[in-house]
Amino acid sequence: MLNNYIKDIFKDKKNLELHEPSFNKSETNIIKMCIESSEVSTAGKFTSDLEKIIKKKLKCKNVIATNSGTSALHLALLALDIKRDDEVLMPSLNYIASANACLYIGAIPHFIDVESKTLGVDVQKLDNYLKDITSIKKKVCINKKTKRKIKAIICLHTFGHPCEVDKIKKLAKKFNLSLIEDAAEALGSYYKKKHVGTFGDVGILSFNGNKIVTTGGGGAVVSNNKSIANKIFNLSIINKKKHKWKYEYDSLGFNYRMPSLNAAIGIAQMKKLSYFIKKKRNLYQKYKKKISNNPYFKLFKEPKNCKSNYWLQTIILSMNNLKFRNKILNQCHELGIKARPVWRPIHKSKYLKYMPKMNLETTLNLENRIINLPSSPSILNKLN
Repeated sequence: MLNNYIKDIFKDKKNLELHEPSFNKSETNIIKMCIESSEVSTAGKFTSDLEKIIKKKLKCKNVIATNSGTSALHLALLALDIKRDDEVLMPSLNYIASANACLYIGAIPHFIDVESKTLGVDVQKLDNYLKDITSIKKKVCINKKTKRKIKAIICLHTFGHPCEVDKIKKLAKKFNLSLIEDAAEALGSYYKKKHVGTFGDVGILSFNGNKIVTTGGGGAVVSNNKSIANKIFNLSIINKKKHKWKYEYDSLGFNYRMPSLNAAIGIAQMKKLSYFIKKKRNLYQKYKKKISNNPYFKLFKEPKNCKSNYWLQTIILSMNNLKFRNKILNQCHELGIKARPVWRPIHKSKYLKYMPKMNLETTLNLENRIINLPSSPSILNKLN
């Protein structure tokens, strides 16, 4: 019965990728313009033009385009003065980049649980946990067990769906933590009519090839704090002093700025963001119609007070159907349908398994229940 049900959803369609970019002549034309201008590298005007477009879309004060979402996270941590042996709270139900960025600077990932209604940080559970394991000394949050400082929290807007970022922001203030919003998957998503990524001290975006808008490879850091933004910008250009011809550097920096050639693609893509989101929200409705009233799983819906970009359409298996996860994935891939499970919780990675963590009951539960379905805007008309 399950076999027939999966086949019925996709009507024997084959070779549906999980999420692929959508290009037309607008990308070709602007790439040609960029090449003809010779401004293809990090000093080109297309990079600053893309930053202006993102700034206008997000209604934020500062945007720094980077060469990846991971480098954006790295810069955010550095700009917030996270140091060696400082702890950074982050969901374990997460992409690996947050943990890796911490390790780049010698900081300690500290894994926290999520809730099933948003797939984001479980605020109440985290509040109780921090009350138990921390103390505040001279306005610094101290982990009583490890004796280390807890300096920041990274919250994730999972699959483009906003978490309860206003509550997380209040919790961060309560425990004197900096807040980094990982909005890598959430360009075009809003929480209480405000674009995600703009609530925290810093937000980050990704423009990888599988995101709703792509620059091929790239990311961005967002901040309304001018001082933080200036620090991030300088770090992204190797801390090079501004001068017509001298090559002098203030301190250690990184070659993380987005090349103008990549930014040119992003400019064309950003002009189509509303179109992409409309397609993806319509795709959700099409999946909903096909999946309704089935006995195996439910389609994840945007949380309350949110408008999601629906980056990845997501099904969650009921508790009594966990045994079907791998069967569904295997059958999809036999049909050429590139569905995928959720990330393996990052605290399970060999090099991270000894990092501090709270009880991760919901994370472990969801690990075996979540499947992402093909979500490219272009497949809307392929599903009958």
